[in-house]
Parts: sequence; structure tokens; C-alpha cells
Amino acid sequence: MKLFKKMFGAALLATSALVATSGVASAETETTFSGNVALTSDYVFRGISQSDSDIAIQGGFDVSHGMLYAGAWGSSIDFGLDGTTEVDVYAGVKPVLGPVTFDFGVIGYFYPGLDDSFNADMVEFKAGASFAPIENLSLGATVYYTPEFTFTAGDPAYYVEGVVAYTITDKFGVSGAVGHQEVDVANYYFGAGDNYTTWNVGGTFSAYGFGIDLRYFDTDLDPSLVGPSGDEVSDERFVLTLKRAL
Repeated sequence: MKLFKKMFGAALLATSALVATSGVASAETETTFSGNVALTSDYVFRGISQSDSDIAIQGGFDVSHGMLYAGAWGSSIDFGLDGTTEVDVYAGVKPVLGPVTFDFGVIGYFYPGLDDSFNADMVEFKAGASFAPIENLSLGATVYYTPEFTFTAGDPAYYVEGVVAYTITDKFGVSGAVGHQEVDVANYYFGAGDNYTTWNVGGTFSAYGFGIDLRYFDTDLDPSLVGPSGDEVSDERFVLTLKRAL
């Protein structure tokens, strides 16, 4: 499909740029692989449930080499349409300048099984930075931009997010985020306008390769969006996720 070709071309350009940025990788640079599977009570993306407020199964795989990284991630979804799966692929570079770690990358969101006429697939470009002003505290901000937002006729959108995380022990930490989504389509959110703000806060406990995350999500969308079952999907909710590292 047209968007896949664009995404593939962008990924090739991004990969070339990443290799050029990092220079020729030395033989000493270690390549690392990781994976995970997860079961969550609700797949929430930017404050909005993608699984119709129901359980979702997820999993991903990542590879990194020096400052370069790439990976793929998937989740079950429920939009009330034929497709029941989301597959994301991504690549990027994380250069470090003094105390600041930057993150420049590209992300492709794909929905196999959905009719092409829905225009659900999209590609986003991101630029972010994070740093630790004091020990155990991390602050970060990221901007995402897409020239063709999902479920539109080729209209652009952006999302900006700020994140704060604090590691209490080597097994327990807390984090929160505030983000703002804007779409260049009037009333894209069914009478609630073309933009909204979302926030979340929660804690994560990790031990023996397992992780448990309990998180509160909410948005200022009014009226709240309604999923295929009739339940609200952008209102406040608690989400429990169990993850296993592979």
C-alpha cells in the first residue's frame, strides 16, 4: 500500500542517517537483543482505549547496537472492525551530549486485516530528550509528527509529551506523563474537537524478569469517545499490566 511504501522509504533514509551519525561501528560495540510479552487489562494509547476497555495481549522484540536501536511490537485491538491486531515497527538513534540523551526515530503503525479505505496505517517521526537532574530522577520530553494521521484522508497531526520518572528502589519506581494530541481535522474526535490533553501516573514493580504496572489514565475529551461496545474509551480508568521479559 502507498503508506507502507512511504514508511519503508523513510525507514531506509533513517537507517542511512543513523549509520552516518554513528560512524562505522567498532568491533567492540555490543549488539543486544531483548523481548517481552504482556497481558494488560486495557490497551490505552495516548489516553484512549484501543481494546474497547477490554483485556489485550501484547509482545515485542528489540535490538540495539551502540546508539542505534530497532524493534517491533504488537497488541490485540478492538475498533469494532475486521482487524484485531496492531503491529508497530520502529528504528532510531540515541546520541548522548553531556547529561542529555536524545532520541530521534521513526515509527510505523500497521493494522493488518483492516480495509485500506480506512486509512488506519500511519508513520510518525519523533524527536525527544531526557536527563537526570538528580540521582534516580529522570525528566524527558518528546514530539511526534505524522504527515498522515490514522483514519484521515492524509491529514497531519502532532503529539507532544512530557515524562517524569523516579526510581525508589532497584525493583520499584513511579512515573507520570502529560501529553497533548492535535489533528488537522475539524471535530476529528466526534464533537469533542480536534485536540485533547491526556495524563497518566502509576508505579511499576519488577523482579525475576516479571513486571507489574498499575496506572491511572485520563483525558479532557468531552464528550468521551465511545467504543464499539458502547463503553466510553477516553474517560478515566485504572490499568493493570503484567509483563514478562524474554
